[in-house]
Amino acid sequence: MPVTGALRSSSVERSFPFVKGHGTENDFVLLPDLDGTVHPDLDPGTVRRLTNRHAGLGADGVIRVVRSADLADGRGIAADAEWFMDYRNADGSVAEMCGNGVRVIARYLWESGLAEGSVLPVGTRAGVRTVHAGTDGSITTEMGTPRPLTTGDRVLATSAGRTWPAEAVWVPNPHAVAFVDDLEDPGRLVQAPQLQPEQVFPRSANVEFVVGRGDGHIAMRVWERGVGETRSCGTGVCAAAWVAMRRDGAAPGTSYIVDVPGGRLVVTEREDGELLLTGPAVLGLSGRVTLREL
Repeated sequence: MPVTGALRSSSVERSFPFVKGHGTENDFVLLPDLDGTVHPDLDPGTVRRLTNRHAGLGADGVIRVVRSADLADGRGIAADAEWFMDYRNADGSVAEMCGNGVRVIARYLWESGLAEGSVLPVGTRAGVRTVHAGTDGSITTEMGTPRPLTTGDRVLATSAGRTWPAEAVWVPNPHAVAFVDDLEDPGRLVQAPQLQPEQVFPRSANVEFVVGRGDGHIAMRVWERGVGETRSCGTGVCAAAWVAMRRDGAAPGTSYIVDVPGGRLVVTEREDGELLLTGPAVLGLSGRVTLREL
């Protein structure tokens, strides 16, 4: 059932549509901007108001649904992807992309009739991501090829007074993947884990704490930069699975199950090194929200 929310903003009063969606409970506020005029200047303050879980709609991030041709970051790929995922973290910062968010925007485009066919290219700041609709309702995204750290630096992740070695990898967001004995070892994750050396991640990084669950099966918790601990992180799941595959000596073509607090995802490494992320995407509330002056 559509709902209407009322939020305070320092901007002039305005009203616009929104849709809430999630992928394994990594949730987003989608802002349809089909002609590029509704949110030409999506400022960090507005994003923070929308994502606030006590005074706003509540979400891990905001996805502006806009045509690639109507966005400076997307014009170079407009010929390859009509639609662009203009993604912001909950704190208002801009991110390269969001693995769960790509599935959610694809679900929105298909269900709203803005896209047809089972294969959909979606523009992101990391390039075009091709999304495939599964016959079982799942959605698979081509996530690109991971880029590991090549400087030789030894990365350490510290949380709750304990420190673990971590693998640095970009998918394309920066990640530090640490294997732990128990998922409770990092503590409550109320603040960002400390990463050393600082020069490896000058703009911070997502941190994944991972445990093995058996052959081709891992579980993880994640701290997302600009958000905090979340129920899931698509690029983080890919990073953790890729590191686990290397740790286990898995051959290309292998699939890993990854359990997160919000559900289950599957990561497959193709023979060419491309990672495929498969999981659900769900649309929930929709309506209009009004931003008012303070």
